[in-house]
Amino acid sequence: MATPVIMPKFGQMTEESAIVEWLKKEGDKVAKGDILFTVETDKSVMDVESFEEGTLLKIVVPPRVTVPVQSTVAFLGKPGEAVPAVIAPAAPAAQPKPAAAPAPASSAAAVKPAQVAVPLAVPVTAPVAPAPVSQSASSAPAFQRISPRAAALARDCVIDPGQIKGTGPEGRVVEKDVRNYLQARGYDRLRVTPSAKAQAAKEKLDLLAIAGGADGRIGVAEVERALAERPRVMSKMRQIIAQRLTQSVVTAPHFFVTVEVDMTELVRFRAQLKEKGAPYTVTDFISEAAVLTLKEFPEVNSTTDGKSVRWHSQVHLGLAVSLEQGLVVPVIRNAGELTLGELNARAKELAEKARSGKLTPDEMSGSTFTISNMGMLDVENFTAIINPGESAILAVSSTMKKAVVRDDKVVVRSMMKLTLSSDHRIIDGAMAARFVNALKQKLENVELWKMLAA
Repeated sequence: MATPVIMPKFGQMTEESAIVEWLKKEGDKVAKGDILFTVETDKSVMDVESFEEGTLLKIVVPPRVTVPVQSTVAFLGKPGEAVPAVIAPAAPAAQPKPAAAPAPASSAAAVKPAQVAVPLAVPVTAPVAPAPVSQSASSAPAFQRISPRAAALARDCVIDPGQIKGTGPEGRVVEKDVRNYLQARGYDRLRVTPSAKAQAAKEKLDLLAIAGGADGRIGVAEVERALAERPRVMSKMRQIIAQRLTQSVVTAPHFFVTVEVDMTELVRFRAQLKEKGAPYTVTDFISEAAVLTLKEFPEVNSTTDGKSVRWHSQVHLGLAVSLEQGLVVPVIRNAGELTLGELNARAKELAEKARSGKLTPDEMSGSTFTISNMGMLDVENFTAIINPGESAILAVSSTMKKAVVRDDKVVVRSMMKLTLSSDHRIIDGAMAARFVNALKQKLENVELWKMLAA
């Protein structure tokens, strides 16, 4: 009997996932441990190995289709073995075609012989539009009735007939409507190169929606610019990031406190350590200082739902890492029990796994406090959005040399700004100020670091 391949559950909060790519095709032999496919969860892309050996008999779920966890996505077995009947989920909708060849109706009674149903360029549910349009999605029908001659003319002119109001029976667009639309929009005045027109037709663009160059001519460059500006569907990771950060801003009233830290002595001490081969980074010192300070201010290491407050006895430190596809937050668990050296080693390990896409869901969940460090990006100051499930996040800016006053004298010091974003429901302004100042004092106390780095 064929063995079903199940969509695994990555993490306790994961309810659905999408297959990014099948690395095996139907008919391929599969050994235990072979990578069958990759999956995009709400946080990363994961490899899925086969726990069985056999032949990949049938792929049920195609790429880019989101399905609930524990769903059957394929079947393994012996060649020729019967596969149980499973309803395959729908594949992603193809890009709408503004001037597609007339398609036959689903039933003879649905459409009269003299007309066909042509999808609009911008269906109500389409996530990507081929060109900007002004038509209201809420009032647009799902399909437009258009005669074959009108559809052919729109296709030859490389325009979107979805913008044309039909005057034929039941609102059907006829050839006269297309010609009137072309005249009203000044189509005969367009200066389009043959190669640009061919490329626009291939990419299903509307020539009337493409801006001409400096001389008004539409060439290949203008078509390529229109293609570059075409909206793209956000990745699942980006969608989840947007959803969660929006949720955080809406549900947690953010309060911001900024202090400036004199990093001169610590930077000098780190340089001395580096000469001796010690691996410590500025982030390591900030992380350790944050962990020590969180122990003094348990409220900052807490969570609230607006009705109750939960204190976390352990500090699970999140370190934001920026990737090309989005922001991930690897978590150093039980950071308060680690030495400075162990903190450094764990942070490096997680950062490398993040950049290589090998973080597990458990390594990206359960943080109680997060540090977002943009020090390497020449940023003077910024604020960060609190991760859902936490009550605060620390934004770390660049260390910059500045003229400051010390003992009534102007001197040059290496200064760094820290901004704490707090959930004002459980952290008031005074507490936030005391927290960041306690953090500042630790970073400026080089004797502390000489002891911890020993």
